[in-house]
Order: sequence, then structure tokens, then C-alpha cells
Amino acid sequence: MDGIASDIAVGVKRSSDELLSGSLYNSPNSSVTANGSDSKKLRVEDSMDSPPSRVIHIRKLPNEVSETEVIALGLPFGKVTNILMLKGKNQAFLELGTEEAAVTMVTYYTAVTPQVRNVPVFIQYSNHKELKTDSALNQRAQAVLQAVSAVQEGGSPSSAAGESVLTPAPSPVLRIIIDNMFYPVTLDVLQQIFSKFGTVMKIITFTKNNQFQALLQFSDPVNAQQAKLSLDGQNIYNSCCTLRIDFSKLVNLNVKYNNDKSRDYTRPDLPSGDGQPPVDPSVAATLSKDSTSLLGAISPLSAAAAAAAAAGRVALSGHSGPGGVLLVSNLNEEMVTPQSLFTLFGVYGDVQRVKILYNKKDSALIQMSDGNQAQLAMSHLNGQKMYGKIIRVTLSKHQTVQLPREGLDDQGLTKDFTSSPLHRFKKPGSKNFQNIFPPSATLHLSNIPENVTEEDLRLLFSNSGGTVKAFKFFQDRKMALLQTSTVEEAIQALIDLHNYDMGRGHRLRVSFSKSTI
Repeated sequence: MDGIASDIAVGVKRSSDELLSGSLYNSPNSSVTANGSDSKKLRVEDSMDSPPSRVIHIRKLPNEVSETEVIALGLPFGKVTNILMLKGKNQAFLELGTEEAAVTMVTYYTAVTPQVRNVPVFIQYSNHKELKTDSALNQRAQAVLQAVSAVQEGGSPSSAAGESVLTPAPSPVLRIIIDNMFYPVTLDVLQQIFSKFGTVMKIITFTKNNQFQALLQFSDPVNAQQAKLSLDGQNIYNSCCTLRIDFSKLVNLNVKYNNDKSRDYTRPDLPSGDGQPPVDPSVAATLSKDSTSLLGAISPLSAAAAAAAAAGRVALSGHSGPGGVLLVSNLNEEMVTPQSLFTLFGVYGDVQRVKILYNKKDSALIQMSDGNQAQLAMSHLNGQKMYGKIIRVTLSKHQTVQLPREGLDDQGLTKDFTSSPLHRFKKPGSKNFQNIFPPSATLHLSNIPENVTEEDLRLLFSNSGGTVKAFKFFQDRKMALLQTSTVEEAIQALIDLHNYDMGRGHRLRVSFSKSTI
């Protein structure tokens, strides 16, 4: 799953600069033709042991790439002072303000594959210490560069041939919409991605028009401009979770709670809010630092687990195997059943098999349909309370869960759910992919028959042992939100009442919600 979160290494060997066409270079190693046309070639001597340079050579760019997109690769690392586009070669040169900025850029892109229009590109140091371009032949690129520089310095951008190439950032607040959200994107994942461009001060996440959205505030509008320029249209994971970024009309966010839906990194003392998991102040302080993204340092498969690890909930211990088998421990052995584990873990993936261990009945192996789903289930359920006990979820070394030998009675401790009709994610492109949320005190109910009233549902959920604090029907009354007192009560209610027979062929569907009532 390549994307912003990729960890594929980028080669940083010295560039040969190949046979390049284009401009004049201020370098003793270059042999130059005078007119700079694309038909003329510039051969540069290989130099494998030369020191780093503030000139970066970028290769394998997609066709029709714009100057703005190339400049965006270097913006997070410092001022870009010059650019040369070699469109016929699908190559470009970027000159950064300092060598230190160039080293930071190349070092970063050894951990995170640089992408332009979802195409991986190759970044190297150039042999040249300075980029000297013929402005007459490089007019458009220079105009874009001047516009970007003006914004970086807080001025007004210029335009090329009467066309506005870049507008100044109107606000430090970005509005972010996630399209095609097949995997959950948490507040922490957003912080880790956007903090590369500057200090992230505040984030608020919410769901609107059935889309996950966020408002994210930088300390400086220029940082917001750079992040929008670099990230708009990029995928967090390969082929999904596409970032759509605009400037918000707001210039400041008012965050009341620090939890999994909102966070003010400048105020670690804020309360967590009713029914929300709290954020430890030391974690908030750590996350607020402008450091290298966790997503660039680990496999993109475990990005969700990384976010949970940042909140102190899981320890990353490598990758799950193809079958995605989890080890769940500290279960309430008097209460737990394969069916209850299937229902709870089924919120985050299609559970194939469950085995409660015969000689250690407070532990179970759960086989998900793939490693991604295992990571999601682990990141969301580790540390949650089930039947009064805090469960521990880790990745198992097992590749599959073995069924008992034929004729052997294992007391119903192993169950095969491979052909279960209750799998939530079997259908490709299902809306369920977009509605994967952490356990919360608010439950989303659907498939409610027309004749069922609010009182009926309140009574049903009260009988499962919880307290119904709030209830709200959607307009069509086929769906509703129901809020319990605690997350533990909501987990219990989901286990007990998901797929509950409501009569007339309706089976109640229960999932966790990001909304509140």
C-alpha cells in the first residue's frame, strides 16, 4: 500500500545527471552548448563520492507535470531558490536555499517515497552546486517560483502571462475531506502527515454528508499553503483515502476537548469530554512536536496501529501474516465465546476463524481475512473493556487458525466463520469501509423496522445491561443514534444486539459512531 504512508526506500546515490538538455550550469564539470535548446545535450561526469549539494535532481516525473507540483516536493524543507524543468526527459532540477535543506529533503525521501500525481519519482543529489538558468527559456518556471517565494515571505504572488499561478494563504486552517476511505484515518494519522509542513496546533474531525472531514490549524498560514500544495489529491494509502484540501473560512479553531475527535496540542490540560478516551498530556506534548512522521518510518499497513501506538495503546511488533491472526488475552473466560469475539472483531474486518485456547481459556486466536484488517482490529480494540476486563490484542506468529481434527470434541472453543453471512466487508466498495470508527459510547443503529419506536429501542438496549443516555432517530426512522453511559456498555450492547431479530425479516445492525447526540 504505497501512498503518503509508504516506507519504500529511495536511492540516494550520486546522480549522473544523464544526458540533459536545457540551461547553463555554474559548474567546472559541465560541458555546455550555448543556446540551451532541448535538442542540445549536456553531459555531466559521474561523481559517486561528491558531497551533498543543494541542487536536487528529480527523475521519472509523470507527463504534463507542472512546475508547481515539482516545487511542492521541496517546499516542506526550506526555500526553493531555482528550478529547471526538462519536460522532454521527464526530469527536473530543484535548487534549495541551503545544503542543509537539501540533505533533509533527500534523507526524508529515503523513508517516504516521493510521489507526483500518484507516480513514484526518483530523487538524487546533483553534481552541481548551483543551478544557473536562462530566464528567457525558463520563463514559466521562474514565474511560478517567484509566486511561491512571495507567499513564503508573506508577500503577494506575481503572475505569468496574466495568469495567477498561486494565491496567498488566506487562513492557517485547512478543511480536509477524505474520499474513497477504505481504511480509517484517525486524528493522529492526520497530525503525523501534516506536521511535516509545520507545527499543527489544533485538529477537529467530524462526519458530514457521510464523509470523514477535518479542520486542521497550523501555526502559520504559509505552512497551510505548503501542505495544501503538496498534499491535495494525494492518497494516504495506495488507491484510496484521497486527501481533498481547501482553505477554511475560519482563522482559528475553538477546541473544547482533547480526545479521538478533537485535539488542541497547545492545551494538553483540556478535559477528554463525556464518554471519550482521554489523551495523556505527555502524549499530547509528544505528538505536537514537528518531527518525522511515524507513517514514514513503518509499514503503511500498520499506519492505524501506529496512531494507536502514539497514544500508548499498542506496541508495534512487526506485521501480521497473510491470514492476519491476532492473539487476544486477558479475556473473561466465564463469559467469552467464539461468537462474541466474532461480533466485536467483525466491526473491523471479516473474521474467518476463532479459537479459544483449551489450556488457557482467557486467551484466543482470531483469524481475520487479511493483515490490514488484523492491524485495524488490534489498533482499535487493544486496551478496551470486554465483559469487565481490559483485553490485550497483539499479532500472533500463527499464519492460520487450525480447526480441530474431525471427530475431536473441543467443547465448542473453535468456530469457523468463513461462510458467515454477517461479514461486513465482503462486498467490494461497501459503505462499511467508510464507517470504521473506534469504540465509542454512541452506537449507530440501522435496518430498523417502521413499527419500532424509540421506547422499544431504549428498552431493548437497557435490558442488555446498559444505560441509555440519549437517543435520536434519523429522518427516515430506519437509522438512529443511541448513546450509552460508557464505551464498555456500548461494546456489550453491540455484542448482544448486532443482528438481533426485530421481526418482519429485519435484523438490527449495530456499529460504533463518530457522532454524538
